[in-house]
Amino acid sequence: MNFNTEQFTATQQANLNVAAGKAAVGESFANMQALMAAKSPQDLMAVQAALVQPAVEKSVSYGRHLADIANSTGAEFTKAVESKMAESELAVKSLVENSLKNAPAGSDAAVAVFKTAYEAGQTAAETLKKVAKQAADTAESNLKAATAQAEASVKAAMSKAKTKA
Repeated sequence: MNFNTEQFTATQQANLNVAAGKAAVGESFANMQALMAAKSPQDLMAVQAALVQPAVEKSVSYGRHLADIANSTGAEFTKAVESKMAESELAVKSLVENSLKNAPAGSDAAVAVFKTAYEAGQTAAETLKKVAKQAADTAESNLKAATAQAEASVKAAMSKAKTKA
């Protein structure tokens, strides 16, 4: 990950915050006017109830945008780390192969054992990478599912509250 990626992410977040702030200021004036226009306590309660759901939806949307920014940054960081790891693995493999080529005569059995151990280690490392990626993907999908379920629950509760009001 480089400075440009970090700067881009910070710019995205700043733009999101500015847009959210502008929207909040504009909506607060409109909301205040709606509240002031209420003629009775029942009207005031109805206006308040009507204002809660859009606020919750905007909050959820803001959280989603932040999560998207974080996910894209995390994906870029992961790609950069994977690229560097691949370079390192190739360098180590090349070093090992060159060292084994220059092994002293009569050490064929030791070289074979070392090669087998090295390959087993590489296979284990690849397996661990795959398992870690699967775990991360599962965690991300579970988080998305939980967020969707929470949002649906909030909407259902808001609808229920509106019908009572």
